[in-house]
Amino acid sequence: MKQNAVKFFFSLLLVLTAGVFVQANAQNVSGSIGNGTIKRGGTARGTIVLDIPGGLHVNSNRPNNEYAIPTVVRLSSSEARVGAVTYPRGKTRKFAFSEKPISVYEGRTVFGFNVTVPTRFRGKIVRVRAVVRYQACNDEVCFPPREKEVILTARVQ
Repeated sequence: MKQNAVKFFFSLLLVLTAGVFVQANAQNVSGSIGNGTIKRGGTARGTIVLDIPGGLHVNSNRPNNEYAIPTVVRLSSSEARVGAVTYPRGKTRKFAFSEKPISVYEGRTVFGFNVTVPTRFRGKIVRVRAVVRYQACNDEVCFPPREKEVILTARVQ
């Protein structure tokens, strides 16, 4: 009987731990460059989309709290020039775990940037690597920070 109780306890602990991991890792990162094509020597607008499930939020790029880890988008490309990221304004929310309100992102959050393909570029596809670092939280706790990577591509005309 005691052995069954121990097994039940560890099973419950495993399920709860798995639930926290899934919740902390539930954000989806995607993006695009223009409409999928870009002219040689031209510039197109790129976007990174962070989809945050209901019941969760991530700290904004400027969370207004010294302990909150900001969301950061890092872009790189060896084939094109990538401009600075435009961060959306966060929503100010008050949570049980913080004395002061925190600026957060909720739902679908879009980050913009420009991509310029050099005139001398001879390839057919341009690639931009994006790494999004964020800290997901629910209304009670924050989870460890995570990074997600996506490679964006566009055909060069």
